[in-house]
Amino acid sequence: MRIGVFGGTFDPPHNGHLRIARAAKEQLLLERVLFTPAGVQPLKQDQALSPAMHRAKMVELAIAHQPGFEFSRIDLDRPGPHYTVDLLRIVSGIYPGAPLSFILGSDSLVDLLRWHDPQGCIDQARLAVYRRVGSEPDWDALDAALPSLRDRLDWIDAPPIDISSTDIRRRVRAGQPIAGLVPPAVAVYIVEQQLYK
Repeated sequence: MRIGVFGGTFDPPHNGHLRIARAAKEQLLLERVLFTPAGVQPLKQDQALSPAMHRAKMVELAIAHQPGFEFSRIDLDRPGPHYTVDLLRIVSGIYPGAPLSFILGSDSLVDLLRWHDPQGCIDQARLAVYRRVGSEPDWDALDAALPSLRDRLDWIDAPPIDISSTDIRRRVRAGQPIAGLVPPAVAVYIVEQQLYK
């Protein structure tokens, strides 16, 4: 069984996340994509996140009725800090022998050398990377530090996705519509819980 692992803050999860996950699932022949909202991301500790219970519920709502997508509390239910290398180790323990693909954007690839044990990450999982406009990694630095990286990397072909959680939060604060940016059930939840006000 080939497993995709899609981590992130998902604050909120949006239609771009779903498109990327679908593209990864189809192109890499993944049987399951685990959506694993982060508890505390070490590289985003300066950002105020919505409480984990809200982010978890929004992910559940976003992926409901999506074949092959599964919500996982792995990162939410363990003490921090939450490093990707540890997440992948836990997933490997749950699915022994299953090939793993960690789904991320090229903007995260830019920061790969700032991750805790990036070599450990690529030793445990292939990196399934979708291109984000304006995010070109420093390949010289990556090749020097992680010579096996390019052999462990799969590019996901997906149409440009001009949706970001940051913009959605800004739009909610400004009273602007978010229809078409997030699944309808997520939009309803944001209103009901008065998130991002």
